[in-house]
Order: sequence, then C-alpha cells, then structure tokens
Amino acid sequence: MGVEERVATLLSTAEECVGGEDELLTLLHRNPRPICFHSFEPSASGRLDIAQGVGKVIDVNKMIRAGCRVKILIQDQRMGGDLNKIRATGHHMIEVWKALGMDLDGVEFVWSSEETNKRAHEYWPMVMGLARETKVGRLASLHPDGKNVMVDQLWEPIMRCADILFLDLEADICQMGMDQREVGMMAREYSEHIEGASKPIFLLHHLLPGLKEGQQKMSNSDPYPAIFMFDNEVDVKSKIKKAFCPVKITEGNPCLEYIQHIVFPWVGKFEVLRNERSGGNRTYVTMEELLADYISGTLHPGDVKPALAKAINQILQPVRDHFKKNYDAKVLCNAAKVSVRFIS
Repeated sequence: MGVEERVATLLSTAEECVGGEDELLTLLHRNPRPICFHSFEPSASGRLDIAQGVGKVIDVNKMIRAGCRVKILIQDQRMGGDLNKIRATGHHMIEVWKALGMDLDGVEFVWSSEETNKRAHEYWPMVMGLARETKVGRLASLHPDGKNVMVDQLWEPIMRCADILFLDLEADICQMGMDQREVGMMAREYSEHIEGASKPIFLLHHLLPGLKEGQQKMSNSDPYPAIFMFDNEVDVKSKIKKAFCPVKITEGNPCLEYIQHIVFPWVGKFEVLRNERSGGNRTYVTMEELLADYISGTLHPGDVKPALAKAINQILQPVRDHFKKNYDAKVLCNAAKVSVRFIS
C-alpha cells in the first residue's frame, strides 16, 4: 500500500482530520509505522453499543492495514467503584472485539490505572499544568448546561487531554469522536509546552446517533434507542422497527446512518428483499445509489427497516456464537456482571 493510499485509508475513518491531510502525509513519509491512540471507558452498565463494538473494529483494522501500530487505552480509573469489576468489564469488551475479528496482533491494550500509578509524579503535574493553561469558560462550554456544570465535569476534558499527552507521548495519531474535538485542540496547544513533543494529528470519527428522532448520540444508560452488542435477534428487530425513519428524508435519519457507517463498511453492500409488486430485490453497493432511491421514494422505510435488522443481526451473530460456545467468554460475562440473554 502506497503512502497516498494509506492516507486515504486513515481519512476514511474520520469525519474531520485536525492537522489536515498534509500533516498526515508528511507523518507517513517520515514514519512508516506511526502509533495511533484510541481510548475506551468501560460503562458502569457493562453495555457496549454497536459503535463502540463494530465501529471500533472497523477503524482499528483500517489503521493496522494502513501500517499503524494501535494502542487502546482502557480508562479504568475515573469511573469510581470497584476497580476489579471495572477491569473485568474492560476484559469483557476486549473479548467482544476479538469475537468480531479485531486484528489483536497489531493492538496493545494499556490500562490507565497502571500507567498513572507507575508515574504519578509525572502525570499529576501535567494535569495541573493543563488546568493552569485552560480557562473555566472553555471547559464549561463543552457541556450542554455550562452554568450548572459540576467540578468533576470540568476536570474530565483536562484528564482526557493528559491521557493523550502523558500516557502516549510517542503517539502520532489520535482517534476520538467529533464530540471530543476541543480536547484534541487543547492537546495540540499544550504539546507546545512539552519538550520533545510533537502535535498529534486527530482523526475525529462520526458519532452514530440513537434511533429516536433528534437523538444525536447513543446513550449506554438508555437501552431502547440504541443497538448493543448483546442484543438478541428479537431485540434488534424490535428496535429497528420502532426507529425514526421518515419517508424520502435522509437528513437526521438514523436508519440510513447505520447503513452508511456500520453495514457498508462491514459487509460492502446492502441487500433489500421485496416482492415484485414492490420493486423486487435490490442489492446496493454504494451509499449514493441507496440515497438516490430513498429520496425518490423508490426505496421505502418499509423496505429499509427489515433489511437493516437482518444485516445487523448477521454482523452480531459471531459475537453471540462466541459467548454462547466459549467457556472463557462466559466467565468474563459473569465477572463483569453483564446480562446476555442469548447465552443458555
């Protein structure tokens, strides 16, 4: 794979590249094996939504194919509660990625509790340094209700920024969601104060919405308008059936976003099964042709929803099979206290 193709592969994981394509091209010419930083915070519920599961595997495997070495930081120290249970949840999530086919040979998992405890004398001065360089108003603006933000919520972006700069000073590329853009800008700005540090390039990925109308981001605390990795076939069909999917409207349509950001990258096509009176079967190989048919009305929500439910169930099936048949995987579920209804 040539440098230009590697750049294109990396950019395909992002909605925005902070640093720009030119910086990315220069990096790959200078360093053929850059380090890419990901992070993951285990949820208190133990749930893993489809973006965190399938979406992360898509992105990580693309980065490995593009020649990157990937480090995933498991943020196990900021949730509070029983650290052993939190770490069990983290190991459980790694098992999900394994079942999905993440190229684990190209991935190193790093636990934030271990790294910061080993070098607390370096980590906390960096956190305080970031705090001194950041205005309260900037931090408060990152929250929906800036006037009623709690102190721990002000610290959260500072500590995320410190994770990037401290735990992976050698990281060249960082991937995170579009909602973390300001954290990336803070890290690039503060890197100028660190001797020998270079500005990391940020690949900001699209945020998959919830299935309700106007729900811009999925929530692990609400199991109904999101698809989770341990939803069974009936769960998936029910959630997609109830999902917002307005006729001929593509903007803000979560069903179409699932097709674009999950189904096409994973399967490479989208198959619609219909009787001849409704237009017959159709296989879409590009999102553009699917959108054109949807806008025209040739493709109806009644066609999209059952096809989407079927595609998602096919994607999730290897995870179901792995946790149903693999004893060690079942043990991880029990340790993390994750309820999996398809395991007998």
